[in-house]
Amino acid sequence: LFSAAVNVPSGPFVLWQKWHKNMGQLPPGVIWFWPGWCRISHIVTRATVTYNAPTRNCPTADNVMVNVDLSLTFRIGPDPEAAANFIYKLGAHRFDELIAAETEEAIRGLVYSVTHDKVNDLREEFAVGMLSTLNSKVVIYGVQIMNVKITDVTLPPDLQDRLERTTAFKTKMSEQEKSHENRVRVLEDEATRSIETIRKSNSRKLQEIEAERLRYDIERREMEETARGRARVEEIKAMTDADVALKKSLGNETVSKVVARQDAEALLKSTYITCQMMRIESEKRIIVEVKTSEADLAVAESKAAGMIAKAEAEADGAEALKEKRRYELEWEKLKVLETIAGSKSRKFITGEKGEAILSALVPRP
Repeated sequence: LFSAAVNVPSGPFVLWQKWHKNMGQLPPGVIWFWPGWCRISHIVTRATVTYNAPTRNCPTADNVMVNVDLSLTFRIGPDPEAAANFIYKLGAHRFDELIAAETEEAIRGLVYSVTHDKVNDLREEFAVGMLSTLNSKVVIYGVQIMNVKITDVTLPPDLQDRLERTTAFKTKMSEQEKSHENRVRVLEDEATRSIETIRKSNSRKLQEIEAERLRYDIERREMEETARGRARVEEIKAMTDADVALKKSLGNETVSKVVARQDAEALLKSTYITCQMMRIESEKRIIVEVKTSEADLAVAESKAAGMIAKAEAEADGAEALKEKRRYELEWEKLKVLETIAGSKSRKFITGEKGEAILSALVPRP
């Protein structure tokens, strides 16, 4: 009915029952006087377990049968409750059936989605998808899937040989490409070295040309300074000569102005005197002519008066001589006018005498 002592291990989950009822986990250590109605029902390991799930004759998208070996690692836990769920809800045998069915279904679906030449490329993709899928289905049973990995994919032997030859050819091509790349790299390195040598040579030549250019610049600046100094001397000399010439010209201009002004004044005075003399001479001639005309006019008037008197005396004597005397009178007037008009100088007669002459020239009605 009693056991003197029961040793409980410390590593795994130790579940015990009382009257066949689950009582949870026993603490590790030694239990004294263990009654017979209590018992240790299950010991569940905490270690990670590796599970192999091979799948045979999986058809690909191009109907090639392949064998796929799947390896996954899992553990039960992480607490006693999860271990109890695994024991009482699922169990090892049914867990084996569940894992086998789920992995085979997932592998067949994945393999059928690709062709045979891409089966080997699905390992990483399959591992990520399979891990999440399995965890979602077994976590309620206290199981944690830690890792999923496809360890081997086997194709039919003839196809495998053909793929191996293809792989070998691809490997050889890869080696040839690497060899070609190596040769290209060597040629590029040689070309780079050659270019670097040319670049250094060009740089050295450029430095020499730059030094020569600097020397020429210095010589050019010296020549420019010399030419600038000479030009400055010539400029000063030219400015001095120009100032002397300008002052000389200004002096000559002043002298010329004074001489011209004197000549102009002398000419003005001479012209004024000449004009005055001509005016006086003209006035004298005019006066003489006027006096002469007045005298002639007086003589003509006297003659006309005598003739009028004579004509009046004769008119009293004879009416027949009237027309003759008028003719003679008119003739004499015309002679006087002829004398006045035939004079070479101008005559100006004004006043009563001028009016009388004009009246005599105009016939009366």
